Amino acid sequence: MLFPAVTELLGHLAGLPAIDDALEALRQGSPAEKMAGLTSPAKALVTALAATELRRPALVLVEDERRAASLLEVLQFFYRTLNGNSAAPVLLLPALDTLPGVGAGPHPEILEVRASTLARFVSGQGSIVVAPIDATLLSFAAPQFYESLSLSLTRDAEISLQEVIAHLAKTGYMRTELVEMEGQFSVRGGILDVFPAEAARPARIELLGDMVESLREFDPDTQRSTGPVNRVILPPLTEFPLTASRRDDEDLDFPRFQAAIEETEAERAATLFDLREGTLLVLDEPEEIAQRAAKSRDRLLADSASLAGDAAVPFVLPEDQWKKALDRQQRFSLEELPLHRDGRDPRTLKVQPTARYHGQIQAFLGEIRGRLSAGDEVLIAAASSGELERLADLCREYDVPYRLGELEQSATGARLVEEVTSGSAPAAVLLRAPLPEGFVIPEAKLAFYGTGDLFETAPAHERPRQRPKTAGFFSDFSELKAGDHVVHVDHGIGQFEGLQTIESDGRRGEFMRLQYADDARLYVPLERMDLVQNYRSLEGTKPQLDRLGGTAWTARKTRVRKSLTDLADTLLELYAERKTATGYGFAPDAPWQHEFEDAFEFSETPDQATAIADIKRDMETPTPMDRLLCGDVGYGKTEVAMRAAFKAVANSKQVAVLAPTTVLVFQHYETFRRRMAAFPIRVEMLSRFRSPREQKEVLAALEAGKVDILIGTHRLLSRDVVFHDLGLLIVDEEQRFGVTHKERLKEMSRNVDVLTMTATPIPRTLNMSLVGLRDMSVIETPPKDRLAIQTVVAPFSESAIRRAIVEELDREGQVFFVHNRVESIYSMAALIQKLAPKARVVVGHGQMGERELEKVMLQFIRDEADVLVSTTIVENGLDIPLANTIIVNRADRFGLSELYQLRGRVGRSNQRAYAYLLVPPEASLTPVARRRLAALREFSELGAGFRIAALDLELRGAGNLLGREQHGHIAAIGFDLYTQMLERAVAAKKGEAEQPELRATLNLGMDIRIPPEYLPSESLRLRTYKRIAEIRNEDEREILRRELADRFGPPPPAINNLLDYAVLKSLCERLQISSVDRRANEAVIKFYPTTSVRPERLVRLVRKEKGTKLDPSGVLTITLERSNRSIAEAIGNVLLPLETGS
Repeated sequence: MLFPAVTELLGHLAGLPAIDDALEALRQGSPAEKMAGLTSPAKALVTALAATELRRPALVLVEDERRAASLLEVLQFFYRTLNGNSAAPVLLLPALDTLPGVGAGPHPEILEVRASTLARFVSGQGSIVVAPIDATLLSFAAPQFYESLSLSLTRDAEISLQEVIAHLAKTGYMRTELVEMEGQFSVRGGILDVFPAEAARPARIELLGDMVESLREFDPDTQRSTGPVNRVILPPLTEFPLTASRRDDEDLDFPRFQAAIEETEAERAATLFDLREGTLLVLDEPEEIAQRAAKSRDRLLADSASLAGDAAVPFVLPEDQWKKALDRQQRFSLEELPLHRDGRDPRTLKVQPTARYHGQIQAFLGEIRGRLSAGDEVLIAAASSGELERLADLCREYDVPYRLGELEQSATGARLVEEVTSGSAPAAVLLRAPLPEGFVIPEAKLAFYGTGDLFETAPAHERPRQRPKTAGFFSDFSELKAGDHVVHVDHGIGQFEGLQTIESDGRRGEFMRLQYADDARLYVPLERMDLVQNYRSLEGTKPQLDRLGGTAWTARKTRVRKSLTDLADTLLELYAERKTATGYGFAPDAPWQHEFEDAFEFSETPDQATAIADIKRDMETPTPMDRLLCGDVGYGKTEVAMRAAFKAVANSKQVAVLAPTTVLVFQHYETFRRRMAAFPIRVEMLSRFRSPREQKEVLAALEAGKVDILIGTHRLLSRDVVFHDLGLLIVDEEQRFGVTHKERLKEMSRNVDVLTMTATPIPRTLNMSLVGLRDMSVIETPPKDRLAIQTVVAPFSESAIRRAIVEELDREGQVFFVHNRVESIYSMAALIQKLAPKARVVVGHGQMGERELEKVMLQFIRDEADVLVSTTIVENGLDIPLANTIIVNRADRFGLSELYQLRGRVGRSNQRAYAYLLVPPEASLTPVARRRLAALREFSELGAGFRIAALDLELRGAGNLLGREQHGHIAAIGFDLYTQMLERAVAAKKGEAEQPELRATLNLGMDIRIPPEYLPSESLRLRTYKRIAEIRNEDEREILRRELADRFGPPPPAINNLLDYAVLKSLCERLQISSVDRRANEAVIKFYPTTSVRPERLVRLVRKEKGTKLDPSGVLTITLERSNRSIAEAIGNVLLPLETGS
């Protein structure tokens, strides 16, 4: 919360003559005013002052998207400072990246942001909109249309379910079976699940007739309700209702956007300027805006020419109509240079940029002291809470008086408030602000220093909304379809053919039909789904079907079991060896550690926080750490590693960071150096980018203890690299180092804490199986919004390539072009150069010399090249935030997991990302390639193909972790059964009691189906059968019963029977009961000879329970009495004392 003194200080600037005169002229109705001499942050300040003083909505027009994004947060800060935190947010209206109907159509994220902004602006929920000039060139609908795009629901509101469904479909929501991601909705009876745009969690809306009976949020991972809410707002995902049509299966048709907008009085002829009455237009550099508008109009007219007959798209406004609409509005132009135009001088406010000090603390604080002595007001922006603390510490250290400009709601904030300079003496004001560069207004005697003026740190960005995790895709049968392979624990690998209803003994039941070798069939009752798992193995693995009654399956399981026992032995031995070694126990976190961590520009994801806590706990014990940190590129592994490195340096230890390539070393060096700039830590790099003389100097300083963190390639493993006191070794992508290097690593890491990082994801189930054998931290929360990469499958065409490249270059981005044929890569690069003559094109491939390839990659990383034409050699670990378009040529020749990785190279910044998968024309494709193309379509729609690809990558990670031999075992029995057997082997080695694999057969004559009328979806029924079959006890049954009632409505009696059946089956298998048969009003129970039930408990049971008999052969007979309980529950209640002894 900002203190009123800061609001007053900035608010008084409205009284400066230049600003005051301009605002007064606008109040008096002047059609246009101009102010010059303003730097970029000063323009944001003047805009906020104008909107506040004039109390009018404002539309701020800028040259392009990049300028809009940079202005947005600064303008938001100044507007909220002047109007309080409750002020409406400043909104962004992006321009359409392409017209609806052209190519793949606009990016979904652009459509979502536009629709939300328009709905909020016309309904008064936002007072300032920032828009690139391109956004104004198209026609708009009438204001009332945009107001209708948002729907708000409250409890007891009257609305029919069909009305809500129609609204969701109209505004871009997609109907699915399960709601897991933003923009999805599903309907089950009177229950509607929806994940609203901009919401943290999805909502469950229950209607009774036409009345909203309850509103609650739910967890997209578990699908369980988390609590009631008072209101659910459904913002739009698009301003153009969307219908995706495909002419037929083999046609490469793009999604078509049809603007089925109701006829409004303006018939979509309105301009953006007319949407809200009394809007003030603020023009940032009007000359540049005019030039950009002319250039963009030509491009839009060319695009719309191909859609001339399609009245469904917004049209490009004729220049004269656009100009008239612009001239009708009151305009306030802001310029940097006070140029003499139209025979008169513009009003000028002299604003100067602040000086940059590049980490020279003494000089910076000397200037602050000088300004305070001269009577200036001084404000200093910090990028984060941590940087605010650091600035306060420096002010105290150098005796510079300071005060806080805001109240920090934390223990640190309370400490800072206590330590501020007392009295009314002039003092610098420290506050958090997203101000990259500062400014000085001499006339007001005000200096406001930016976050980059001292430490060159970027301002903290708002972390985008969290998305659901992408792990654990397949284990619950959600994607199972006919033809998929499954594993039956007793019978081996079969092929799923579908579900079949069979009537037996007057009872109908659903069965899973599986095909085995020799065309044999196995019918598995769905209540025994615990015996069936998906067959998961690497993409392209085609398993052989097992023979029913054959011995091959049992032999394979025995072989895998023995191998896993040996693996568990080895892992346990290594773990024990590590735990008995002695290392260094680091001290708990010091205050500087908290400052460093608070300076992180995003809040940690839950996975990051867990990994950080794990690593610190390891470091603080005297046993050497050996932890594996897994997570995809951009998931935040480097931040976790930097915190560990900082902790080591704070304990006067040195840190070595080892990476497999020179380019990756360079990236790590830049990241570590930038992140630690505010602290007295020396970070150095040892690689070919350093001359021999520089390397010699670094090595001497390292041995003398003057280098804190050394980052390098395998050069670090050379014998001439001597550390003064090494405390932590961080290894990035260890699997890419050779055997010799790994041996040297073992030598170096003896008694030293080791953190190994890998970008290959590891399956969560495997991680859990290895608990207590391998210290592992997994980060699987997606970075930002990885799923928002727009993926398009398109036929190869020069015009499509030109468009994709030119549009990316227009927003000052970079392009990956993947062409996996070295012999023709240079001719492809020449074609790209011809298509985009202004682009700087470079080529990289695996047959180039190492130094040459490094040079090319470095050019691309440093933004000295626009397009990188390369084979797949370009490593996945690189983080190139400006590269937000990837074009993959002959995508039909790649595996899905390769495409998944390639696609993941873009979309790592706050820029929208595009992936174009180019394929040859349909006619030239083979049948196999056509099937691959169908899979690519699924992939581009984030369907099953995307999940298969993600899974394939996880399984590769499992193989890397466990070794090549285990790869074969995973393929032999499927991954799910493999992890179960590994878990058992580990438990046995730890001395835990092993449960024998014995099945219980239950014939109770009960209706134990999931009625199709309760759950019509076959895949959801399969999924639910699987969940129920895995129930272990009554508590789990009750949790699942409540979940079913929450998600689908009250369960019918058959489902309650099935739940009781599952609990009884689990109890029988724990007691090693072979069968339970119901005969009229009796239940006959037979035990396995190996049963662990104590005889005295059986005798006690027979004596206690009336009508219970035990014959000499050990068969137990129970008399069933009439009651409200199900038969399964009644039998379970009788048998339970055999387990508990009560």
